[in-house]
Amino acid sequence: MSKDVIKIMLVDDHAVVRSGLRRLMENQANIVVTVEAENGQQAYQLFSLSKVDVIVMDLSMPGMGGLESARRIIGRYPSAKIIIFSMHDNATFASQVLKAGVKGYVTKTGADSDLIKAVQEVAKGKTYLSPEVAQKIVMENMVGEDNPLNVLSAREFEVFRLLTEGVTTEGIGTRLKISQKTVANYHTMIKQKLGVNSPIEMVRLALRFGVIES
Repeated sequence: MSKDVIKIMLVDDHAVVRSGLRRLMENQANIVVTVEAENGQQAYQLFSLSKVDVIVMDLSMPGMGGLESARRIIGRYPSAKIIIFSMHDNATFASQVLKAGVKGYVTKTGADSDLIKAVQEVAKGKTYLSPEVAQKIVMENMVGEDNPLNVLSAREFEVFRLLTEGVTTEGIGTRLKISQKTVANYHTMIKQKLGVNSPIEMVRLALRFGVIES
């Protein structure tokens, strides 16, 4: 295989989505999908063996999601190049994944060419954001709206997201491979950082900044 060919790992829990993405990618002369994974945990386990150049990963998956998986992979392999491919087109998610060290954020509602461009750019070591997401981040900064969720680390944000989706402490512990006591500690820390006291206040924040939908 030519060294100019970009080797991809696809991570999505839907086989039909992976199949469509594989077709899209392999229509390009210099892109080949060499590995597929159906969740974040599997992606983390396969990465060291796979020798891929770029990971294209869904954000929301059963078990370990894309943000936590990316955080773990980059924590262990800082040079890993990851693109999050998500249905969420808001600035909050994009800001959090960039904070975790992810190189690209592409929305599923964008043009197919958007993802291809992201792969080409990220493979070169550049960062790429979908135009609509980049615009939202710029608007948020211009308006000067202070997004309180930006104070959370990537791990805290993931715990916050799962809590506001109604996942139990036990469920979060299982997904993130941490103890219930650690989840409880994160919960306390998140409430302190956000200045909230109740689950309802947390849910209101999550709704306001598009982390969950009503």
